[in-house]
Amino acid sequence: MTRMLIIGPPGSGKGTQAERVSAGMGIVAISTGDIFRANVKGETPLGLEAKKFMDAGDFVPDSVTNKMVRDRLQQPDVAEGFLLDGYPRTTAQVDELADILTSNGQELDVVLQLTADDEELVKRLLGRAADLGRSDDNETVIRHRLDLYHEQTEPVVARYADAGVLVQVDGIGAIDEVTERVMAAIKGESAL
Repeated sequence: MTRMLIIGPPGSGKGTQAERVSAGMGIVAISTGDIFRANVKGETPLGLEAKKFMDAGDFVPDSVTNKMVRDRLQQPDVAEGFLLDGYPRTTAQVDELADILTSNGQELDVVLQLTADDEELVKRLLGRAADLGRSDDNETVIRHRLDLYHEQTEPVVARYADAGVLVQVDGIGAIDEVTERVMAAIKGESAL
């Protein structure tokens, strides 16, 4: 049974690796985006509340996000483990997740951080934007997203490092190579 988080900057391959780890370990991958969409589609009270913020182009507040995550982590399909992607993003959410897990009689086994050089990520994201024809993903926007990631995520990563559950893996390289490094690191065979 594994309960884990995956953290990584935009362009680090986090979504791809989350899918591969989930499949390889037989655990449910849960992204906050999926939680939001499921609640909105199901027209749950939390979904209707979140939809108001989403429709206005605003971030869904922590109070709503926390309730959705709490509800999702009480579902039967996560009893054998889960991989949480996109939460927690702030130290307040770290505290909330700890409370959720404690109330479920659980704790995190591992927090996987995919690391990558910002310049490599900028190149990767600009290439992806060009391939997809996304003119909104220019270098200024990408660097801003990376700055926000560093600003918001470093305190979260520090908390998990202090707790002794952080494993860092280099996210640059061929997808299969990164997956091999990730799986080895999760099993405690190596790190970065």
